[in-house]
Amino acid sequence: MDLLEKNAGIVAAVAKEVAKHAPGSIALTVTNPMDVMNYVVLRKTEFPKGRVIGMGGILDLSRFKSTISAMLDVSHSSITSLVIGEHGESMLPLARYTSIGGVPLTKLMDETQISQAMEATRRIAIDVISKKGATVYAPANGVVRMVKAIAWDRKEVIPASAYLEGEYGAKDLCIGVPLVLGANGVEKILPLDLNEKEKAQFSKGVKTIRDGIAAIEASI
Repeated sequence: MDLLEKNAGIVAAVAKEVAKHAPGSIALTVTNPMDVMNYVVLRKTEFPKGRVIGMGGILDLSRFKSTISAMLDVSHSSITSLVIGEHGESMLPLARYTSIGGVPLTKLMDETQISQAMEATRRIAIDVISKKGATVYAPANGVVRMVKAIAWDRKEVIPASAYLEGEYGAKDLCIGVPLVLGANGVEKILPLDLNEKEKAQFSKGVKTIRDGIAAIEASI
């Protein structure tokens, strides 16, 4: 959110040019704060909501899986999981929907260990920025995966930022949810039954994004 005002102006200008020169395209938003910038792209392009998608959930998911991989000493590829919510400190790694080779994570890690894994995942971006100044390879890898899903119509289920109209109890904002990504962009948003703790964390992300949008509303 430190980048909010400066990046909003840049993204708004670029989005207008995208709409002008590529009106039939699908826009993938990467710039941070990603969920708020994704909303800016949607507003400025005036594209249908399914053709504006934010890359963040794939990156957060990769980081969560890497953390679990290190803690349990298992391969990254054997882990199935989901991370939804704001692409930021209020992200929601879903331990209940995580398994290792089909074995539920809750059978392999206790509540304390799971909490440590979730907190470590939230801190990865902060640590990378403080030590390196930017993230490059991992976000690029996420973008490539999304482009392939669209270009090859893979109908791939991924966590990504999409515009909500009541799903997950939120509307008129963009936030990370599990969705089907194909040739038309967001083909559908998949529902999840969140418990009260998960809902509370998701709502924290919603508030952060709403506050971000409110802060730049006049300029967009």
